[in-house]
Amino acid sequence: MSQTTNALPKAILLAGPTASGKTASTLHLCRTLPVEIISVDSALVYRDMNIGTAKPDASLLSEAPHFLIDIIDPTESYSAAQFRSDALALMKVITDRGNIPLLVGGTMLYYKALLEGLSDLPEANPEVREALEAEAATVGGWPAMHEKLAQLDPITAARLKPSDSQRIQRALEICIVSGEPMSTLIAKQTSTPLPYQTLDIALVPSDRAVLHERIALRFDEMIKQGFLEEVKALRKKYPTLTPNHPSLRCVGYRQALDYLNGLDDFDTFREKGIAATRQLGKRQLTWLRGMENWQTIDSLQDLLPEIIGQMVQDWLAN
Repeated sequence: MSQTTNALPKAILLAGPTASGKTASTLHLCRTLPVEIISVDSALVYRDMNIGTAKPDASLLSEAPHFLIDIIDPTESYSAAQFRSDALALMKVITDRGNIPLLVGGTMLYYKALLEGLSDLPEANPEVREALEAEAATVGGWPAMHEKLAQLDPITAARLKPSDSQRIQRALEICIVSGEPMSTLIAKQTSTPLPYQTLDIALVPSDRAVLHERIALRFDEMIKQGFLEEVKALRKKYPTLTPNHPSLRCVGYRQALDYLNGLDDFDTFREKGIAATRQLGKRQLTWLRGMENWQTIDSLQDLLPEIIGQMVQDWLAN
């Protein structure tokens, strides 16, 4: 919970890993309180990516509209800095209407950016990124580029896997554009507190095995709903879309592409998709454990929406 004065407006933050029960709790809060919902999810920003991102369906959105859903095409990019700017603007609009911002999702970097601000990193440079991709293709791939990063920014390289192409590319881009290592720029970051009183709720399962089972069931349900057909439609509608776009780095989509391109059989696609989603859940929980002042709730308990609703009611009454 943020350390702020009572003069500041209030906002509710509800975070948790995939399949942890955020949707049901959000709907309960929407039915019982004057809240307006802002999505905190880096996958839900993309249009035409509905099934694989577990995007709320039309029925749910009609009852509980979400801001920051379906705002860009899959060929475009959206950053944590853009999220912070958009979320702050929306929070002011919601507060000015006399309602309470309710921020819900599982992209922990967005929460961190919102609560603490961001270091002053240079914006994306398409020319530099293209040059880095071309270099990677000629020197043996991203593990070789990781070695290059280790020479320029050993601190950042030490926390990145040699296969993490997206983050290696970004770190090298920052070195080239700014002339300084990304770790140096981050160290210069000054905190920019969120100008709200916030109730920060983290949904954390007491039994990881149950979460894993939920993830597998959800992935199988996505396949039944037409996930593979959705990916086929994406390729047709957006012919310039490639695996290098951030949208296709969303869990499940790259695995689906490998299957559709004949690189994997169906069972391997399913296993890889579930494994990638479980890894996402693990990363989300790691982020949450490192974030201070969050009130942790067991997401597996009965009557979870009602429990969260009462917690929020008590907080608002103080």
